[in-house]
Amino acid sequence: MTKVRDPGLGFPPPKKTCDDPKCPYHGHLKVRGILIEGRIVSVKMQKAGVLLREYLHYDKKYRRYARRRSKISVYIPPCMNVDEGDEVVAAECRPLSKTISFVVVYNKTKGGESSG
Repeated sequence: MTKVRDPGLGFPPPKKTCDDPKCPYHGHLKVRGILIEGRIVSVKMQKAGVLLREYLHYDKKYRRYARRRSKISVYIPPCMNVDEGDEVVAAECRPLSKTISFVVVYNKTKGGESSG
């Protein structure tokens, strides 16, 4: 069994293990910066997906909030069981590719359960 590393985010590690070097739990990828929450809308890439983040933006001119959303490419380690429609938490990391600088660290829908 591979050793599970604690990235220091307060989430339980996944039950399934992997040997991916880009996994924050079983590899040597360090996380830093911000945590974002959102819904996975696409998992068509290999080991990656698209996270939809919805947030409120304050408009000073009209003195009200406007709903906005953005799509962010995230890396999905093999030990994380993530499907389309799942609510996940992603952490910022070093750039893993041209568009990917976030890695999924917790699946809120499945509660960290990683049945394979």
